[in-house]
Amino acid sequence: MGLNERRKVKELQEVVFPARVKEIQEICGKEIPYEVDWESLADDAEGLNFIDNISCHRLNMALRVICQDELGKAAVRDGLKRIKLKNVKLPSARKLHFEAGALEMSCQYALKLDGAFSDGEIRELLVSKL
Repeated sequence: MGLNERRKVKELQEVVFPARVKEIQEICGKEIPYEVDWESLADDAEGLNFIDNISCHRLNMALRVICQDELGKAAVRDGLKRIKLKNVKLPSARKLHFEAGALEMSCQYALKLDGAFSDGEIRELLVSKL
């Protein structure tokens, strides 16, 4: 991992992800932490540049729709415990999974939207499991 990648990881860890956790708290009333597989991003500068938009932004858009009323907010507060993000190299390795309170998103971040899940897909999965 080069200097630019280390700088981006530091920015994500110290600025971007804490701001996204705060945004989730504003949406549903509870902080929900991110667990990022940093190792999977170690050699992917492009992936580091897009992880926020590809996963965090889309998740928050999905949560805004789910949390439009108190029932939705309570379901998210009670059911969603953590968010796990992982970068994958192959399209076949992409995964969107929700079980035991953990939302797992394995995306090809360097492919931008082509390697992502839409906010609609995230929302449908959460609504079906909450």
